Amino acid sequence: MRDFFLWMNETPWSVALRESFYVWPILEASHVMTLMLFVGTIIMVDLRMLGLVYRNVPLSEMDRRILPLTVAGFILLVITGLLLFYAKPLVYYHSLFFRLKILLIVAAMINILVYHFRIQKDMAAWDSDPKPPRSARISAAISLSAWVFVVITGRMIAYDWYNCEKLDPNGVMSALADCPPIEFADVTE
Repeated sequence: MRDFFLWMNETPWSVALRESFYVWPILEASHVMTLMLFVGTIIMVDLRMLGLVYRNVPLSEMDRRILPLTVAGFILLVITGLLLFYAKPLVYYHSLFFRLKILLIVAAMINILVYHFRIQKDMAAWDSDPKPPRSARISAAISLSAWVFVVITGRMIAYDWYNCEKLDPNGVMSALADCPPIEFADVTE
């Protein structure tokens, strides 16, 4: 897999994107802005499902108004995220924080699927209740936790504490990050 990302890292578009004076910062800023839109709308719905805010607003009404913004934010977030990854595939591939972020996103997406295909089926019965049923509250708590940790791990990617250059080449963290082996120069005289 590392060989594929090494190849991707050297493609002209990847190099141009990461070395661009204007496009790279605009791309990063766009990713953060769409993250705020996406996670912000999810937080509103999750807090409502936990029965903490907007207790007098039916959840179906919140979904109707907020879900289009959430979906738009998600689409833009995925596009900007893929472009960021494409620009620096080796950096992200070897980042333990990035790997954790992806696992959290997968867990959050599974939670969304469970909510929409199982829990939401009975929403008509509890739509206007100030405090939804336990299953909806659990789903909201999982969602809220997952997305908060996605934001935290995403932010931590910028720090180089666990970059391959700083890890013990024979250590567990180096193995988890799939760091390449250190090449030793032949010093025979």
